[in-house]
Amino acid sequence: MVGDNIENVLVKEFSPNGISDWNSLFYIVHLGGPKILDEIQQNLGLKEEKLRASRHVLSEYGNMKGPMKKSMEEVKTTTSDGLEWGVLFGFELGLTVENIVLRNILIDTPCISAHDDA
Repeated sequence: MVGDNIENVLVKEFSPNGISDWNSLFYIVHLGGPKILDEIQQNLGLKEEKLRASRHVLSEYGNMKGPMKKSMEEVKTTTSDGLEWGVLFGFELGLTVENIVLRNILIDTPCISAHDDA
């Protein structure tokens, strides 16, 4: 049920940016259980590695809100693949889905401190 509607969410959020390849995104999925992760992966045609961090957090900490921070920390490694866009999904009681569009911005310029002007 949840997995059936996830693609509609992605189409709404990413089509203005011309994105329709769901494997070109990085994912942070607030747990919701293995069945929800399986449905998302199947319905979006995601490669296994796309939800690896979320599955790992689920296996280590279970389905609870606390692991969300840990999941976000672990998914940082997926952005090192150079992926620009991503999505964070959160599942609440009553099968409510919340999502946040994420953009990974790489900064190539070094930071300049006030002391560099001296």
